[in-house]
Amino acid sequence: MYDYKNNEDIEKILVDAESIGKRVKELALQIDKDYADKRLVMVGILKGSFIFFGDLVRNLTIPAEIEFMKVSSYGSGTVSSGELKVSLDIAREDLSECDLLVVEDIIDSGKTLSKLVPYLAKRARSVRTCTLLDKPDRREVDLSTDYCGFVIPDEFVVGYGLDYGEKYRTLPDVCVLSPKVYS
Repeated sequence: MYDYKNNEDIEKILVDAESIGKRVKELALQIDKDYADKRLVMVGILKGSFIFFGDLVRNLTIPAEIEFMKVSSYGSGTVSSGELKVSLDIAREDLSECDLLVVEDIIDSGKTLSKLVPYLAKRARSVRTCTLLDKPDRREVDLSTDYCGFVIPDEFVVGYGLDYGEKYRTLPDVCVLSPKVYS
């Protein structure tokens, strides 16, 4: 296994794998309860949410349909433009009888999700959101999430699906990346 704990790119572990696993189970229990009588369609936002999404879905006990989207408001930069770019949309046409749960890895500025929810709400019976990580100190729009794994400080994090330059996604923990890597 990759020895990231002794890698100078990683400053510290912010949320360890054991805590993540426990919290994912708690979120799944709440989603089971809230969607017990609904037609749940889980919408994973690629790429960052794929590990969280997979773990969350596997912990559900109710039926759930699966879809994926790839969206961004960042383009090629590191600062959100505020415009929603959909590069992979939900495949099915009719979502009118579906209750969507959008699953994100992290909510930062909130701009992407603030555009995505209304976009999907025009097509579905209901839309709610679930995120592994929430950084409210970085919020630029009025946005909250329905299900949240962890509220974290304003630090650059990687691991458990989150990356920097397509690296670090496979780390089992959420880790703080050293500023020397991205500065």
